[in-house]
Amino acid sequence: MNTTSVAKPWRDSSRRWRCFRLLMGLMAAALPSDPASRAADAAAPPHIILAMADDQGYGDVGYYGHPVLKTPVLDEMAARGLRLDRFYAAHPVCSPTRGSVMTGRHPNRFACFSWGHSLRPEEITIAEALRTAGYATGHFGKWHLGSCRADDDVSPGHSGFDVWVSSPNFYENNPLLSDRGRVIETRGESSEVTVRLALEFLAEQVRAARPSLTVIWFGNPHSPHQATEELQALYAHLPAKERNYYGEITGIDRAMGLLRAGLKRLGIAENTLLWYTSDNGAQGNSPGSTGGLRGAKGSLWEGGIRVPCVIEWPARITSPRVSDLPACTSDISPTLLSLVGVTRPDQPPLDGIDLSPLLNGEMTERPRPIGFWVHPTPGIRTPSEEWLRLQREEQSGARPATGPPLRTEASRMLSRFSEDDLPGHSAWLEGNWKLHRIPRGEGELGYELYDLSQDPAEAQDIAPQHPERVRRMQAELLEWQRSVVRSLNGEDYPRR
Repeated sequence: MNTTSVAKPWRDSSRRWRCFRLLMGLMAAALPSDPASRAADAAAPPHIILAMADDQGYGDVGYYGHPVLKTPVLDEMAARGLRLDRFYAAHPVCSPTRGSVMTGRHPNRFACFSWGHSLRPEEITIAEALRTAGYATGHFGKWHLGSCRADDDVSPGHSGFDVWVSSPNFYENNPLLSDRGRVIETRGESSEVTVRLALEFLAEQVRAARPSLTVIWFGNPHSPHQATEELQALYAHLPAKERNYYGEITGIDRAMGLLRAGLKRLGIAENTLLWYTSDNGAQGNSPGSTGGLRGAKGSLWEGGIRVPCVIEWPARITSPRVSDLPACTSDISPTLLSLVGVTRPDQPPLDGIDLSPLLNGEMTERPRPIGFWVHPTPGIRTPSEEWLRLQREEQSGARPATGPPLRTEASRMLSRFSEDDLPGHSAWLEGNWKLHRIPRGEGELGYELYDLSQDPAEAQDIAPQHPERVRRMQAELLEWQRSVVRSLNGEDYPRR
């Protein structure tokens, strides 16, 4: 069977799912389980799953002691795998962070300034890179790096994914989704729907004996928070807003349990790298928790960018570990390239680093700092359901085709940016030291320094006590931002 012809819509979801679970059980029973076979599996290229929540705050997990929230699956993953306690989103809002996962680069390098901005087609994504190593690639759930039309040059299909059943932005229960450009209806709790689709894709790759990259990007717990009645009932003693918010996160947790059970039934749990995180901190007006950190979604304070992160890979991560080494979403792509052995002779500047030594327990310090920068360019409205309904009407002939949304002038490299005019809040993270570069108005800048080992809440600015460190970090941040601007202006791409 062609490995790209999966993820078809179902009308009777319960019946289809029962049949699918029976198939996976039969396949798992037929797989050998002797030690030699397990060793051979561990030596084979791993299946890779990248799972990401939408607006789940740093404190929104049970394993950090949340007093109400139920996340038993994530808690178990954290207890069995590698828990990264200082993991950062590359940006404090969704689209840019997702772009960093795809490229290993800070999103300002390719003009993905805020939510609703897209990739550039000139960027080489991790999906495109892994396909050169024989990987099948699938995307399921929230995209938000372009539309989900087949003719969009930054759709999932034009960004390296063989199979994609995706939404332009966040989505709720019973979502409309775009199955490689054709809008379909689905039924069920939104996170569970997403994982079911991904498991169908994974089962096909197991049958084909082909390694896979599976990207599962949930639409929750982004507002407006619409948990199912069953999930709300777990928090019946709370007001409706909390019931819905916590219910959505528990829905993600259950979906992750469904995923992990599916991996076991397929016989690939041992050699699957499963990486779970969030795209930014909790929304400031939601019940979400930053775990006591300053700020929220949209800010470069710790509460806006530090996010939960756990990695499971039993074949490689053989015992539980907790790390406080700083890492970020831009590190995901370089790490996967290293693990699979893919190199590019024309590799543009990467902001992420290879974390494979960390997975092996061999990395104790980060070799270079992490740069953050929120460009003041505003976000772009991306109404998923509205776009998909219009797309469906076009498919039926009820309205003329309109084509994909145009990318911004900056994305198309029709604008040039100055290396001396660097607007917006930026930060430079070097180990425990974090320097903020903050616009004060009228062209003035302020610098604040924090020692996160002593002050994770960033309550006490100690810049006056460390003038030499501030000057050095300020210069490094400036050099990095100018490098980002050169990329933004298109200098990384071959001459067109």
